[in-house]
Order: sequence, then C-alpha cells, then structure tokens
Amino acid sequence: MKRTRTEFLSMPEGMHRIQITMSFPLRWVNSYLLTEPDGKVSIIDPGPRTAETEQEWHEALAGLGLTFQHIHQIVLTHHHPDHLGLSGWMQQMSGAPVLMSARSRQETDFMWGTGASIEERLPEYYLLHGMPQHKTVEIKEHMKTFISQITPLPEVTIVADGETVHMGGKAWIAVETGGHAPGHLSFYAPESREILCGDAVLPQISPNISLQPGSDAEPLQSYMDGLRRLSTFTVERAYPGHRNPFTRFTERTIELLAHHEERLAKLAERLQESPAHAYDVCLHLFGDRLGTHQLRFAMSETLAHLQELDRRGLARQVQQADGIIYFQQLSS
Repeated sequence: MKRTRTEFLSMPEGMHRIQITMSFPLRWVNSYLLTEPDGKVSIIDPGPRTAETEQEWHEALAGLGLTFQHIHQIVLTHHHPDHLGLSGWMQQMSGAPVLMSARSRQETDFMWGTGASIEERLPEYYLLHGMPQHKTVEIKEHMKTFISQITPLPEVTIVADGETVHMGGKAWIAVETGGHAPGHLSFYAPESREILCGDAVLPQISPNISLQPGSDAEPLQSYMDGLRRLSTFTVERAYPGHRNPFTRFTERTIELLAHHEERLAKLAERLQESPAHAYDVCLHLFGDRLGTHQLRFAMSETLAHLQELDRRGLARQVQQADGIIYFQQLSS
C-alpha cells in the first residue's frame, strides 16, 4: 500500500529519521538528518530516486523549516540504489559534497558507470549456476530498472576507514566493512556511543549477502569479519538503514553470526544428499515463489554461502559437460 506522506519520527535532539519510499518488501529506507551547530544539516543515505521520493524530500525539508540550501553534506553508507540513489540529484539541488568510501565508489562505477555491464554479466553467471534461461532474461530486464533510481551519479568526496566525519555537532568515526556491500561505512560516535550502521547490522532482518561476478569473491567471509569488528564497539543506540533504531547492537552482531553458521550447516546437509547447482540449492532454501527482485537476492545469497563452504574446504565446484557448475560435499 502506497504511503501518502513522508514520516519523520522523534529522535535525539538535532536528529531526524526520514522514511523514504522504496520497493516491496522493505517499503521504506531510513534517511537521517542531523542538524549542525550553524543550522545546516547533514543527510545520511537519501534513498532511491523516483518522482515520489523527490517529492518526499521537498515535503520533509519544508516540514522542518529547511531548504536544499541548508544541506551541508550528503553522507552515504554504501552504493546500493536505496541508499545512494538520490545523492546526485540532491547534490545538484544543494551544491553539497557527497561522501562515501573509495571501495564503495569503485563498486558504484562497476555497477552503473560508463561501460558497466552487470545487467549482462549477472544473468550469464546465474545461467552457469543452473538458473533457467527465462529467469535470467527476467533478471536482465530487472537490472535495467535501477538506472533511473541512481541517475545522476554524484561527484564524490572519499572517506577513509578510521577518518572522523563531523555530523550534527558530533565526531563520528568511519568504520569500513564488507559483505553486504563492498566498502560499506558505518559511523560511530564514541562520546555518545551511537552508531549509524546502514545495512551492516539490521535489528530484525538479516542483511543480504550477495556473491556477484567481478565484485568481492568471498562476501560472506567479509561480512562475518565485519560483524566481529563491529561487535567490539560499545553501542547504546544504533540507527539502521531499515526498520527501527535499536539498542541490542552487540547482541545483534552475535545473532547474525549464528544465523549464517546455521545457514551454512543447512547447505552442507543439502549437499550430503547429492551434488547440486546453486539454483537448486536456492529453491531448497527460499522456495520457488519469489519475484524477480527477491530471486536475485536469494540466488546471490545462496552463492555467497556455497562459496564460503568452498573456502572452508567443505565443498567444491565441478563444471559438468553441459557447462553448469555443481557443488559437491567434501569431508570436513
């Protein structure tokens, strides 16, 4: 069901959560607006670009007594369209710099830059891993729909891991992790023990971990390493990219680590029965009624976990005579 207005909820003084519309099933992404001491604002993750979300930002700023000229900087946790999408448009409207990591900028170029070919490479990759051809055609068309959501791409100012970014009168330390998105940045404020964690840690759902051709070759290992690093920070309040702000940050990192170990065990059990290609395993995990968008997430998540079994020496990949890649169990 379509929401009629942007919602903004009560937050700590000088901070607002702006819920920006995105596609089902998540329905909205959290953008955060932090007020600077001089009255200007920093925007974190403005959301995907559509006519509707542009209007939502016009309404949100007006509702807070602000204009685009009040925007001091636009800060991105990662390159996915529901986070990066409006940043180029918002930069044009405000003249503000857009901050992101170098690795995230590299991934942006890989996905949507001049000469990018992910809409060709990803369906071909899925075909090698057993997806029926008619499904890969749907994936190809689906990938093209993101272009309008991220155009124009912004001019970027690079933020390095460990660098301090000043937002809302506080010093936030950039923490770079991978897995969900290469070069993902969370921002930790040690004095107030708060973290803007993007999609690195979500309170009720597991962030998607995707293996894609030409990107991180071991995304699940990258993600789990990142969770272990994030778990070392003392966090009293976390501001995620989806769902609601939460307090059980360290506990949540532990739960997510356990979730992925359980999924790896489930995949290993499936391979005990017989060798299988990734599409067959994907259906085993997620069922066969997924829409195209969710099928892409499910397929790449399955591949990420199968790759991790391979990395751990618990499975290996074998290409059959028909060119399809199968995974078979190895003794632990």
